[in-house]
Amino acid sequence: MKTTGVIRRIDELGRIVIPKEIRRNLGIRDGENIEIFTDETSIILKKHSRIANYLDIISRIGDITNSVMGYSVIVTDREKVIFALGDNLDKINNKQISVLLKDLVDQRESKYDNIEINMNFENDELKGFFAVTPIIVSNDSIGLIIIFNKNKLSEAEIKYSKMFAKVIGEKIDIT
Repeated sequence: MKTTGVIRRIDELGRIVIPKEIRRNLGIRDGENIEIFTDETSIILKKHSRIANYLDIISRIGDITNSVMGYSVIVTDREKVIFALGDNLDKINNKQISVLLKDLVDQRESKYDNIEINMNFENDELKGFFAVTPIIVSNDSIGLIIIFNKNKLSEAEIKYSKMFAKVIGEKIDIT
């Protein structure tokens, strides 16, 4: 854990302000949830990933998608890859997503260009075709479903990306 040199006073209601610079560096937006952890002498604040709580169902659907449909699947939250399966994708698990993907999350935008592109996940690069669909929960975009293929995408893969995102979004919204 590195020090920031920032010291804050706790107000009479027990609140502290996390400086804007720290929030910006960590990608914490107004209204986002923060998890609070403690150990013997420390309070640790961590960005909360709503989608990471559903990793069990995501991995089950992802496993089925890969074994039955043969699709390679990448699922992200707003910051990083939380699930990747197929076509040697294990290496990108827990890697930060690119600015392009963060923009797609923020803009709630799907991307289905059937043009071969290079997509970066920290130091790893995937070259191929991608169907990218945002996961929408209660009108908020919380991550992406990405279907990846080294060959051109079929209409079925594009539709499947949309369906997978909708199923996960509705599951999270219900619970």
